[in-house]
Amino acid sequence: MAKYQKTIKLLNDLVTDQVVPGMSWVLFDHQQQWQAVRGLAQQQPQPVKLTAEMQFDLASLTKVVGTVPLMLQLWQEGAYELDQPVSAFLPELGSSSATIRTLFTHTSDIGGWIPHREELSAKQLTAALLDTQQVGPSVNKKIHYADINFIYLGWIAERLLHQPVHRLIEQRVLSPLKMTETTFLPDKARAVATAITSQRGLIRGETHDPKGFVLGAHCGSAGMFSTAKDLTRFGRALIETNLNGLFTSDTVDQLFVDQTRLSGEHLRSLGWKLHHSRAVDHHPVICHTGYTGTLIILDRQKDQGLVLLTNRVHPRADNEEFIRRRGKLMATYLREKELSK
Repeated sequence: MAKYQKTIKLLNDLVTDQVVPGMSWVLFDHQQQWQAVRGLAQQQPQPVKLTAEMQFDLASLTKVVGTVPLMLQLWQEGAYELDQPVSAFLPELGSSSATIRTLFTHTSDIGGWIPHREELSAKQLTAALLDTQQVGPSVNKKIHYADINFIYLGWIAERLLHQPVHRLIEQRVLSPLKMTETTFLPDKARAVATAITSQRGLIRGETHDPKGFVLGAHCGSAGMFSTAKDLTRFGRALIETNLNGLFTSDTVDQLFVDQTRLSGEHLRSLGWKLHHSRAVDHHPVICHTGYTGTLIILDRQKDQGLVLLTNRVHPRADNEEFIRRRGKLMATYLREKELSK
């Protein structure tokens, strides 16, 4: 434990200092593993103690745990090419300048903002996202992180396989990996509470993400619930066994290199954000965060990882202290994991 002493303190301080109501985390380093569950699954309107089997709203971790593995399996099968135009599958987009690669790397320059989106039905929001969006002038020129990229990726999978993207993820990712604690339809009693809003009241057992809530099973950017145990299963499988053989080694390699077509280094791979290890060789490490207070960092070369699940948006989403501490936590972890055992 001495190796990760500072990281573990920063993790536990999130609950001790009341930055988040509750959290579940796992640190793994080869065969060693440390973990903890602390705090509350719900703070308001009445407290509910957090337990290890309770499921957190993963928010944007859905992108890399669900949609990326699904889409890369289809890529391996030859269903599309990375530099193929999005319009080949979603002709409603019109422009052919955005490619599937630009969706993965958030370089498509497609906006995704729909006024009054929460007042629309799923059918209306789908039509608005398909028919009114345009590819901007900065395609392949800059990174603009946007959920629309992964909503489109999910819809491409749907048009290829003719099922909702959530069902496809269940069939082709969660089931083969035996991720039995991961679901898109959690039992409310087992789900960790997120925000309390004037429109929806207490959100518990339904995705916090507004577009994901409307689109339901047709959203590739959000909607997944899971535990730290299951995300650790996923993380270990990805970096240790090529996702239990769902990927080839060459496919996993693609997650650890910059996939943008921008000049210079921009640290975006296929869905994942890249960081440099603090090791001498500065080898790449992949990570992703979720709006609800979730985080996963994976180092394939060193067989190390960190999974953090919190309910930082409960009861309110304007929790900037968590964002500040998350940055410090990530930097500390990247330093400490290079220490000798």
